[in-house]
Amino acid sequence: MKIPLFPLNTVLFPQGELQLRLFEPRYIDMVSECLRSDRGFGLCLRDESKEITKEVDFCMLGTYAKIIDWDQMDDGLLGIKVVGERRFEVENYCVQKNNLYMGNVTLLDEDDGLLPDAYKNFSQLLKQIAKRYKLPLIDVPEQFENAAWISDRLAELLPFEITTKQSLLEMNNSLNRLDYMQALLIKINSGEYTES
Repeated sequence: MKIPLFPLNTVLFPQGELQLRLFEPRYIDMVSECLRSDRGFGLCLRDESKEITKEVDFCMLGTYAKIIDWDQMDDGLLGIKVVGERRFEVENYCVQKNNLYMGNVTLLDEDDGLLPDAYKNFSQLLKQIAKRYKLPLIDVPEQFENAAWISDRLAELLPFEITTKQSLLEMNNSLNRLDYMQALLIKINSGEYTES
């Protein structure tokens, strides 16, 4: 699958939503083409740990995003709202004449199992967060049994560093993701959490 790639300083999880403001011509052209062809693009975290070169370094695992709304903003910029669909891995990429990255990617399967009883505390935690902050998550009660959905929503909402969120995105098993987050929360509560 060949898709345009958008390196950004954020991590998008499957079924997560994100608002973006665009001003660079290459990304405005990308959005126009995506809307015209009803296709999405790949959102990848910029890799700030690498030496800055003429090309942007970005993580090779990202999320395929579809545009669900767009608008011309008061400041003249293009505003879009996207939803994450599936994780992907970049096999290779090239830079087009307009400096847009195009990547050959492989879509990754998600584990869509039910949340085991031993992990129900994560579902309760997510419900408490959604209720406290009046998040629309509470409107989809059936999802609170889905292990992958719960792990993705908690990874978005909990106060982890961006590199930690990327590490969570790269995990293929939602229960492993939940175990990792629990260990991080214990470190946060004890004051031991620092970005690696």
